[in-house]
Amino acid sequence: MSRSHKIRPVLLTLVGLTVLATFASCSSDSKSSSAPVADRAATTSTVGSTVPVERFEGSVDDFYEVPDPLPHAARGTLIRTQAIEAPAGQVGLRVMYHSEDVRGRDRAVTGTIYYPKATPPTGGWPIVSYAHGTTGIASQCAPSRTPSMPPTFGVEGVVVATDYIGLGPVGELHSYLSATAEGNAMIDIVRVARGIAAAHTGHDWVIIGHSQGGHGALVTMDRAAELPDLDLIGTVALAPGAEFTKSFNDDVQTRIISTMVLIGGQDEWPGSKPSDYLSPKALEAAEVTRTACLDKVIDTMLPLAASDGFYVKEPKDGPARKFLTANDPTPKASPSPLLLMTGTADIIVVPDRVRSLRDRLCGIGQVLSYGELPNIDHTGEPAAAAPAVESWLKARFAGDPVPNWCKTHTDVAG
Repeated sequence: MSRSHKIRPVLLTLVGLTVLATFASCSSDSKSSSAPVADRAATTSTVGSTVPVERFEGSVDDFYEVPDPLPHAARGTLIRTQAIEAPAGQVGLRVMYHSEDVRGRDRAVTGTIYYPKATPPTGGWPIVSYAHGTTGIASQCAPSRTPSMPPTFGVEGVVVATDYIGLGPVGELHSYLSATAEGNAMIDIVRVARGIAAAHTGHDWVIIGHSQGGHGALVTMDRAAELPDLDLIGTVALAPGAEFTKSFNDDVQTRIISTMVLIGGQDEWPGSKPSDYLSPKALEAAEVTRTACLDKVIDTMLPLAASDGFYVKEPKDGPARKFLTANDPTPKASPSPLLLMTGTADIIVVPDRVRSLRDRLCGIGQVLSYGELPNIDHTGEPAAAAPAVESWLKARFAGDPVPNWCKTHTDVAG
């Protein structure tokens, strides 16, 4: 069997389980309203106690048209909301809100928020900021276009899930694996939830992510001090993208990932050109990333990625190296604990990459728990990790001591 045939089935789960839940959002023939955006129905409501917000009643596609011009507002300010289906006992909202990109520009970002209808506990509900895995870099690949409530690993509370900057709004591209595109968006959607009075948010929050979302979880942990009124109980990163400047036995996978970085990151790091790194054939194939989501991207790119001649220059120097260095997560220890896990059969984010991250974090004094899931591949990691994650989060809320792998080498996966 060829290398591409071996790798493709797992590449199709590059995001883990979230791809299966969100991939319908990536279809190019999604249903659109024929009515112009200017004619859409909308009303104005007040979310929280002071912020007037457009309660959007038009089509799903029209929701993602950013107001032009976009009135400037502080990060975390709501622009509009739209009701979505939610599990029993939950309220679901599709949201558009203000964030800021790496160049300091005000950006409209989309995502989802779920909160319980039940009476909140004393002090309010904890918040789960969930980071989704790779769906693509084109606007139609946003998970919120076909939303489902993310896994919370036993935490009952308010769940927020950003699409990241550039995913969702019409005509934009996501700067893939950008610490700012992920981290600012994840921080700011927490601010949005805090402004929704009916959500009854408390002061405790956790961060959870897998794959690209694991990277998002780590870079959000790095920014937790931006929410000084909240207490970050802990961060969970499953098979996170990291250690970008190091090489492991994953060249085919990283070629496809690098292509999305090169195409999506042009606006974030001016002066970079994909043609400086990608061969003419790879560059031509890479156009698919602008209009399609992960499945089609993999189908198009994999034959080239599994063969020689993909690059004219490895994206490990010049502007590309600057991007990799700037967006590698966790350059310094966080005061809150981290749970890091990987599957030993993962060939997307290979275990050696996660082990390298673990060792580097121990070296800078990060308190972390660590676990390896025997014979589990990228697809199976969230489900296989669930018992350990639930137990770890429960212990953090209870205030129990953190099992620090850096000192004990105790594997939380048993």
